[in-house]
Amino acid sequence: MPFKVGITGGIGSGKSKVCQLIEELGYPVYYSDVESKKIVNAHPKVRQQLIALLGEDVYLNNELNRPFLASKIFNNDFLREKVNQIIHPIVQFEFKKWLETQNNSIVFNEAAIMIEVGTYKELDFIVLVTAPEELKIKRVMERDGVTKEEVVLRMSKQLSDEEKIKYADFVIYNDGASLKEQIEELFKQIKR
Repeated sequence: MPFKVGITGGIGSGKSKVCQLIEELGYPVYYSDVESKKIVNAHPKVRQQLIALLGEDVYLNNELNRPFLASKIFNNDFLREKVNQIIHPIVQFEFKKWLETQNNSIVFNEAAIMIEVGTYKELDFIVLVTAPEELKIKRVMERDGVTKEEVVLRMSKQLSDEEKIKYADFVIYNDGASLKEQIEELFKQIKR
């Protein structure tokens, strides 16, 4: 069984960049956030449960109606938790299936909310990717074409880095400098 490393971090922290560099080193990465987007559209049980919870409007033209979903769960912790309980067990099941196909001694699982939903407990090592708040805000504004206020509001719905760091075995500070060196240090830590 490979050594399972979780990569997590808040919005705009640069998890994807870190994972890209890890893949360039020849290690496989399972992108939980990307896979969950596929699962909500393709998995019949997830679709059925989301419709039962939120109504038919949660799907539009056979695709998840993301603005509708966001409007329902953004300020409703109960509904957000219920949606996570529907989607994330399936994502974890798919991760385990993916894991069986891997032949590398170390594999990575990227997920923004692995701590919030508890999936970090099934991993051997947790890496937190963080960055200065203003840089995170700038990245998300450029990536998503949203206002600073919208980014700050989204960030307020996630666990803070101060909370997440309590679960981390290693922290990568993704401020644009020394990323490769930090990843080299990460592998030294993992191999110990």
